[in-house]
Amino acid sequence: MNPPVFYSGNMFVRKIAIHRIAADGTASRCPLHWIDNFAMRNFTNDAVFDDTLPAADGLLEAGHHVPLDRLHTAMEDWFRRKSYLKANEHLSLSELPSPQPSIQPSID
Repeated sequence: MNPPVFYSGNMFVRKIAIHRIAADGTASRCPLHWIDNFAMRNFTNDAVFDDTLPAADGLLEAGHHVPLDRLHTAMEDWFRRKSYLKANEHLSLSELPSPQPSIQPSID
């Protein structure tokens, strides 16, 4: 008999919520193309961000070796250089709770 297979249905276990915080405190999800632009730019320039995958507006999947504080600093800097963020805006990054893996029956 084969052991059970664990599958989360996603590429990386960690889910990072990414929001733009306006000057008035209003939060909105960062568009997928912003996150994708950052991820593609860092694909070859900084190996620490290789384990990232833009998943949706306001959502990035990441591996365990991606430091959230360093990701926040690098992403906010990149978004400012691309003029996605205004001077009085900032980013909020937070790790979402990990879903429990489901046990799938093995196929013999």
